Parts: sequence; C-alpha cells; structure tokens
Amino acid sequence: MTNVLVLGATGFIGSAVTRELIAHGHRVTALSRSSASDEKLKALGAAPLRGDLRNPEMWCTVIGECDAVVQAAATFSDDMGDVDEGVLSAIEATLDGRRERLRVVYTGGCWLYGKTGDEVADENSRFNPIRSFAWMVGNARRLVESEPISAAIIHPGMVYDADGGVFEDYIDAAKNGRPVEVWGDYDTRWPLVHRDDLACAYRLLVEAPEAEGHFNASAESGVRTGEIAADIARHFGRGSEVEIVSVDEVVGRYGDWAEGPTLDQQMSSNRLRDELNWRPKHGSYKGSDVFR
Repeated sequence: MTNVLVLGATGFIGSAVTRELIAHGHRVTALSRSSASDEKLKALGAAPLRGDLRNPEMWCTVIGECDAVVQAAATFSDDMGDVDEGVLSAIEATLDGRRERLRVVYTGGCWLYGKTGDEVADENSRFNPIRSFAWMVGNARRLVESEPISAAIIHPGMVYDADGGVFEDYIDAAKNGRPVEVWGDYDTRWPLVHRDDLACAYRLLVEAPEAEGHFNASAESGVRTGEIAADIARHFGRGSEVEIVSVDEVVGRYGDWAEGPTLDQQMSSNRLRDELNWRPKHGSYKGSDVFR
C-alpha cells in the first residue's frame, strides 16, 4: 500500500485517479476546499485534507507521511502558473532530510506540443506550448531536475468519458437540436484518451517510481474533430448540423486557452505502453461507453 496525496481530487481527472488508486489498494489523502468537497472525497474512499493551492504551507506538512503526490490541480486563473510554482516550492521545502525520494506525478498536457500536423509527437518532441500553459513546461522541468523528487510528467490527450468529457458540448448541442460546433477546422485532429484509461496510467506511474521523465497518454494518436462531431450528431442529434467556428471567434469568446482545442495534433503513447505495459481498454471512442 502506498500513501498518496492527490491535488485536484474532485476534478474531472483527479476524481478518476483517486478512484483508481483506492481500487488498487492505495491510501489516498486529497486536498479539499469545502464541506461539499469533503463529502465527495469521502464517497470515493479518500481522506479529505482541508487546504488551498494558494496556501500550500498550511497543508504540505502531511507530505512527510506520503510516498507519492499526484498534481492534477490548477486554479485556471491568470496567475495559475505562479500558484503551481508556489505549490512545487512548498513541496520541495518539506524534503530536507528525507531518506527516500518523493514520487511526484505531475499533469502536463498535449497542448504543450503545439500544432503537430502530420508529425506524431512523442516524448522526444520539442515543446511549443500555447501561451496560456507555457509556464507548465518550466515547472515540469523543475520537477524532473529536482534531486529529492522522482518525477513523472504525464501528458494526457483530449480526455472523454461516458458523460462526454471533451465531447460534452458536442453531445449537449446534439441532444438539444443545436448545431454541433467544431472549433477551427473539420480536419483538426485530437489525440484521445478515455478518462478511466488515463486514471490507470496515473496509477501505473505512481507504482513505478523508477519511471521518470515525460509520458504521453493517448489511446488514439489523432482523430479528426469533424468526424467526432458528425458521429455524435448522428447518434444523439435531432437533425443537428455540424458547423465551423473560427479560431479568432472562440479565442475572443472564451480566452487564450481556447486555442488548445483548435490545434491539429497527433501524439503517441509508446513509452507508457512499452515501459509500463499500459493497455487502454477504450481503443476507439467509437466503441466506447459514450455511445451506449
């Protein structure tokens, strides 16, 4: 049994990671900001730890009792890079005199590779991040280079699940008879991974502290968004059509982060498959629980 601290355990990815870790016998402590979050975490089987990312010194003392930390949290505010850096600094400050290296599994993302086009990004590819998440590259490097930390940086593809995930807006539009909006271009490709398969990848990385560096996580290297939208419109739609929304329009509507889903990307996950025997159960979104 491993004692794991999960940051972001009530989030879309973090809750699945927490459930996966507990199902495989690990003890999970999870950061919580409210009574409602406490109850969610208890329902998952985790021990809530009241605290805030912006004040890590208040909760980082528990790291002395932990074997691993999973960082799957972000404030999604203008200063989220600074907040994340503060968390890493606070974690490192607890490690003086520690005998064993602390295992840290840190969340990066496919958007750090930028537009790849017909090239398939692997762990040796250069980063070309969108501006909103450029800070993540430096913070990941800091972890990889930290002596008292054994770091694995996981880069999920676009994450979906039975309720939609990254497909949620497509499904909601189709069910309600609205046009299904594709951002950028019909031929924009997304590397895809089911949330449960991604949670398995996190768990495997927690359990293998010797596996260090960067690991991509995508079950499908690149699927065209126009194809995804058309499949969803047919399955859920009431005469829904698929329409294009330009990059400029979505960025103006939602902010700089919205450039991410417009990137034409392909991404392999061979390292995760070869070194940790990661075998996604959802090899294609078409046969997944999205369409059941």
